[in-house]
Amino acid sequence: MTRPRALAALTALALTTFGAATAAAQESAPSTVGVQLVSITDFHGYLRPPSVADGGTIAGADGKPVTVGGAAYLGTHLKSIRDGHRNSIFFADGDNFSGWPFEVDSHADEPTIEVLNALGLEFTSVGNHELDVSKSFLVDHMAKGKCFGKPGVDSCFIDSTGRRFHGADFGFLSANIVDAKGRTIVAPYQIRWVRDRDRSYPVGFIGLTVPDTPVGSTSYQPDLKAKDSIASANAAAAELTRRGVKAIVLNMHDGGTDASSTYDNCVNPTGPAIELAKQVTPQIDAIVTGHWHAAFNCSIPDPAGNPRPVVEAANHGRLINEINLQLDRRTGEVLRDQTTSTNHAVTRDVAPDPKIQKIVDYWTAAGDRKYAEQVATITGDFTRTANANGESTLADLAADVHLWTARQQGKADLGLIAAKPATGSTALRGDLLVAKGPKPGDAEGKVMLGESWDAYGYGNPVLTVSLTGAQLDAVLEQQWQKQADGTTKFAPMAISANASYTFDTTKPVGDRGTLTIDGKPLDPARTYRVAALAYTVIGADGYSAFKAYTNPVRNNTDHETFAAYLRAHRTLTPAPLTRMIAKG
Repeated sequence: MTRPRALAALTALALTTFGAATAAAQESAPSTVGVQLVSITDFHGYLRPPSVADGGTIAGADGKPVTVGGAAYLGTHLKSIRDGHRNSIFFADGDNFSGWPFEVDSHADEPTIEVLNALGLEFTSVGNHELDVSKSFLVDHMAKGKCFGKPGVDSCFIDSTGRRFHGADFGFLSANIVDAKGRTIVAPYQIRWVRDRDRSYPVGFIGLTVPDTPVGSTSYQPDLKAKDSIASANAAAAELTRRGVKAIVLNMHDGGTDASSTYDNCVNPTGPAIELAKQVTPQIDAIVTGHWHAAFNCSIPDPAGNPRPVVEAANHGRLINEINLQLDRRTGEVLRDQTTSTNHAVTRDVAPDPKIQKIVDYWTAAGDRKYAEQVATITGDFTRTANANGESTLADLAADVHLWTARQQGKADLGLIAAKPATGSTALRGDLLVAKGPKPGDAEGKVMLGESWDAYGYGNPVLTVSLTGAQLDAVLEQQWQKQADGTTKFAPMAISANASYTFDTTKPVGDRGTLTIDGKPLDPARTYRVAALAYTVIGADGYSAFKAYTNPVRNNTDHETFAAYLRAHRTLTPAPLTRMIAKG
């Protein structure tokens, strides 16, 4: 054999051997691509571990309570769960901020964004509470870092790194919330790419928001509209499919519950998300839910009969849901029979993440300073203690606040508040006392910002609405409601100082009282502008006659409104309890 022929033979043998080895390697390689989905829901700004009374425990696998929650512990668990996963995607299911912790709420919810940025959140669906302030607050301030009011006082605070607030490093998704022109207020979906050796695969995530957000929740944004959830999800899934996306996840801020007492189980699930899961397009491979603050890990067949995960991971950072998708390496399709899901408890038996703990400590200290800021001085106690007519000094003050804030934006005739609602809980949550309290910075007669927060409000906007005199009379008559056992429940409301209400409990329910506004009897045919909390206006407090309202105008939210009123009036003295007058 000549030298060139020998070289050619050796080359052919080498190529054949290499080809056989490559084929063998391909044959032995896994036929799937793993994609880990890690999510939380309804965080609500709970940076610090919640107390037991505030959900700091959850029922474990054996039914016994497990102590859970806290952003620094969440950080540790996230690292542990995600460790070793090449394709891991971390997202949230809405209601991340607009929470109730004072240190977060009083700093325009910016501390929550700093924590979620540090945790590496990649995107989130829009929850109803993301719209508690306004669309602009979400899309301009929280997403882009645009300041409002006075920087460092109203927004754009200095964070734990010494930098000014810059907004979220993650995106917001909602396919069904649109503006007056029918345009989605944020992106309806997002595509993330995962890799396997020399190839990438797209995974689509569709966001949905609970449909009563525009006019049926604490957000109350009547300039927005909600499109049908199923139709919106199906349309987004169809568009993703046209773009070549074969793995699709629905990330919806609406949920359900189930009969299981533990967090990683599924027993007879019910609720809007469960019904949607039975109907929404089979193109969607997994459904991650929220809003209900429930914990379940279900597998529910789609309309084609193929099971898919339907999960919810409680709230306040108490659980983490992990879904492991397996994609067909050839097609990018999700192999449902190989997909698994687990809810993990965020236990406190691990070391807290030091980076996250530093952020939490910074904002806790900032919250303590903010709490002690003086907003007013009082010369007498404002308490929830009611007299025989259901009237109290704190409730009367709150009614005055509602009328005052409504008049900042236009005409208003009357302020109302449910002092003891027919259903649910009142916004009057504490007393304002002259005596010095135990909190640092307090003094005799001093009202601190944190005290005002604690005394009144639960993150609800004050609305100004139109009611005819006859409708307003019907609302006030519902202070007395017949019960199934034949008794009459008294659910008193407080009215602003420019009005008085005379009632006679010896008369039939529904015909007991008369209202006078600015010295004039109520005119049944006249239209009045009435200021009250959104919960009351939409009938959630049990006064169904209020639902006849028209022409709503959204004012500021309760905490901010109350603090603004106190700052504007500086020194307050409790008024005599003479607005509710009993006779007979």
